[in-house]
Amino acid sequence: MTSQTEIAGYASLFWTRDLNDDVAAAGAFAASLARSGAGGVRMLCQHETARPIGVWDEAVEDGRGLWVRGRILDVTPEGRMCAALVRAGAMDGLSIGFRTLKARPDETGRLRVLTEVELWEVSVVTFPMLPGARIGRVG
Repeated sequence: MTSQTEIAGYASLFWTRDLNDDVAAAGAFAASLARSGAGGVRMLCQHETARPIGVWDEAVEDGRGLWVRGRILDVTPEGRMCAALVRAGAMDGLSIGFRTLKARPDETGRLRVLTEVELWEVSVVTFPMLPGARIGRVG
């Protein structure tokens, strides 16, 4: 029997600058999620594309940002390791992998405002590019 670790949290926060000077506008993920749903968004550990670690059961935009809920599965060594680190509190970041479809500079010209992205994956990470993107619930 496969065991799993349920997680949920914000993978992106609207109007919040990340360490790469990107800001996600509200609605930036809507079209991508309408096309693929949560099932089209891969769950990875540290953006390692060759080794998925689980599945996202829900990915939605709310008033705060991109909220995700999913399950890390123990069927691979990476899944077991990632789940153990999440349960221990050693890893609690979330980070998005995407392709920019539409963006514009902000009023200052220093930040890039992402207005539409194609969301490929949400990774569980040690150090998220957006410091506030964190797992908020582990079950």
